[in-house]
Amino acid sequence: MMLRHLLLALVMLLSVTVPAQEVDIDKLWDYDQPALSEARFREAAQQARDQPARRGEVQTQLARALGLQEKYDAANLVLDELQPELPQLPAVVSVRYLLERGRLINSRGEPKRAQRWFRNALLLAQKHELDFHAIDAAHMLAIAETGKASLDWNLKALAMAEQSSSPRAKEWFGSLYNNIGWTYHDLKDYPKALDFLRRALAWHEARQTGKQLLIARWSVAKLLRLSGENENALRMLFDLESAWARLKEEDGYVYEEIAENLRELGRNKEARPYFARAYHLLSKDTWLLRQEPGRVARLKQLSG
Repeated sequence: MMLRHLLLALVMLLSVTVPAQEVDIDKLWDYDQPALSEARFREAAQQARDQPARRGEVQTQLARALGLQEKYDAANLVLDELQPELPQLPAVVSVRYLLERGRLINSRGEPKRAQRWFRNALLLAQKHELDFHAIDAAHMLAIAETGKASLDWNLKALAMAEQSSSPRAKEWFGSLYNNIGWTYHDLKDYPKALDFLRRALAWHEARQTGKQLLIARWSVAKLLRLSGENENALRMLFDLESAWARLKEEDGYVYEEIAENLRELGRNKEARPYFARAYHLLSKDTWLLRQEPGRVARLKQLSG
């Protein structure tokens, strides 16, 4: 699954404007700026030095912020320091600890080893009726799996969200629709992929989630192209190009999709400048360069 699909799967949380000790820990997150999140969690940990349970939860999220910056040794050290305290802390801290250990292992390219941590997190969360975190664990098991196994875990996570009476558990719908859609995409079942990505889009539209909404629209447009609906895809993509411009930003993935649609419609002359724009931006994407160097090279070739 592409990085932007995973980013879209993250719950978009509001910026904090009140003292850290007065807000929900998860509202300290800005997933687009993990270094900023790290600073917030360090401050929150300091403020909670006399509140062991809260400080423990904050430490798990500090580790996650470090992991998102690929500071894996520092992240594991934070969790190492927390581990001896876990028996004296509420179960939610242990669940979060297990989740973050698993995420770090998975991020370092060991998904099979990470699954044990996610399974333990799921069992503990279910035992203590922590629905939000149980769904998190199931969705991480889906990320750590591939193919049909990934789909099965995603569908289990969706069923858990549907059956939960917790309002917070319902926050997972947008992410899960997105993940299921892209898992069907990976399985080449484009009709089902498009169905779930449209559900994700409707979820984001209802909440006007800003940039996350724009990425959800891009996802639908990509599946429209793969389904042979190039003209419909282009209409969405040109609207997206304008939407990003209004934010005074550019999205290389939007340019790439515009170019691919134009090329498939035989409009190669129009496609070339979009391939060039896509290459200019996506050649700076270190994750994409590492994961799909051939894709970046192709953009360069088609831009000439």
